Amino acid sequence: MHQPNLEMAMTWLFMLFILLLVVSPVMWLKPSPRQRRVSALRAAAVKTGLTIKLEKPPLHGIETAMPVYRWGYPQGQPGPDFALVRDDYASAELKSFAYGWRWRWEPLRPLPDELENRLKALLERLPQDAIVVQSHRHALALWWWESQDFARFSTYLEDFVALRDGLAGRPDDNAASIPLGQPKA
Repeated sequence: MHQPNLEMAMTWLFMLFILLLVVSPVMWLKPSPRQRRVSALRAAAVKTGLTIKLEKPPLHGIETAMPVYRWGYPQGQPGPDFALVRDDYASAELKSFAYGWRWRWEPLRPLPDELENRLKALLERLPQDAIVVQSHRHALALWWWESQDFARFSTYLEDFVALRDGLAGRPDDNAASIPLGQPKA
C-alpha cells in the first residue's frame, strides 16, 4: 500500500529534478541587476558619442581589463599627452596635482589656468571608482569601474566635453600642428 505512493513521490521528485536541470541554465543567462545597469549606462553613453572599451589601464599592478570611456579629439586637432591617477593607485613619489590625484605623466606644455581649473574641478566630482583620467593625441579618457547609472554619469558629460574641446589642438609636439606638405621649422 505504501509502495505505490513512494513510487509516485519518486516520479514527481525525478520530474522536478529534470525540470530544474532544464531551467537552471536559463537562470544563469539572465543578467544581474548590475549587468542591466551597466548595459543601460553604456548604451546611453555611446549615444552621446563616447567610445567605450575594456582595456588594461595605464597603471602598474593592474592586469585586469577595465572600462575606459573616450571623448575623441576632432581630426586634425590632437590633444596633449598626460595621465592623472587617483592617490590610492599612485606612488607617493608622483607629483601631486589636485586633492586625491597625482600626475602619472604631465603634459609637456603646462595647461592654461582655465583648463587646469576645469580639470581640477572635474576630478573633485568624479566617483571614487574613477582611477585614471588620461589624454593622448586621439582622445580624452576616463578609466572607471562604472559604479553609477547614466543619470548620475551624465552630470559629468558637459565638463568632459568642455575639457576635451579646450585641450583639442594642444598637442605636446608642434609637428602635429604643421599642415601636410609644409616644411618643419
